[in-house]
Amino acid sequence: MNNTLTLLGLLSKEPSYGYDLKHSYDRYFGTQKALAFGQVYSTLARMVRDELIRALGEETGGGPDRKKYEVTPSGKARVRQWLFTPDVPSEALQSELFAKTVVALLIDDDADRLLDVQRSEHMARMRELTRLKKDADLLQVLMCDHGLFHIEADLRWIDLTMARLTQLKKELQSA
Repeated sequence: MNNTLTLLGLLSKEPSYGYDLKHSYDRYFGTQKALAFGQVYSTLARMVRDELIRALGEETGGGPDRKKYEVTPSGKARVRQWLFTPDVPSEALQSELFAKTVVALLIDDDADRLLDVQRSEHMARMRELTRLKKDADLLQVLMCDHGLFHIEADLRWIDLTMARLTQLKKELQSA
């Protein structure tokens, strides 16, 4: 996920302080890993430099001065460009698991065991995501569903590959 564009998108809703922006990010996207304040402020500084946002001024108070930011017209255009540029579905056709499977077969190791171990790990993650969905709000449910569907695809690949291991091993040995 591109944190810069996500923060710019959140800031497009309304002018905000860095502190509030960080909390909005964490609320929507940081359930697994919150964004560090330092990362927010360094990102805001780069966006000011790149003229995607501007500071509306500073407020003094009991603590450090607070800057409120708003998105510039070029920042709004950048958010719209980002929103409507489709993500390329998994550009990499060769995952780590794919590489491990081929190497296991090449060195005559136990590819069945490798895939079984990976299946167990995937199933554990599925159970964890399913538990997270219980009593969660819709945002959390949709995020978990996204992960679950990817895991289901991996599990289908594991099953299909296991059914083809003998054939794949023969092809690799004859190459």
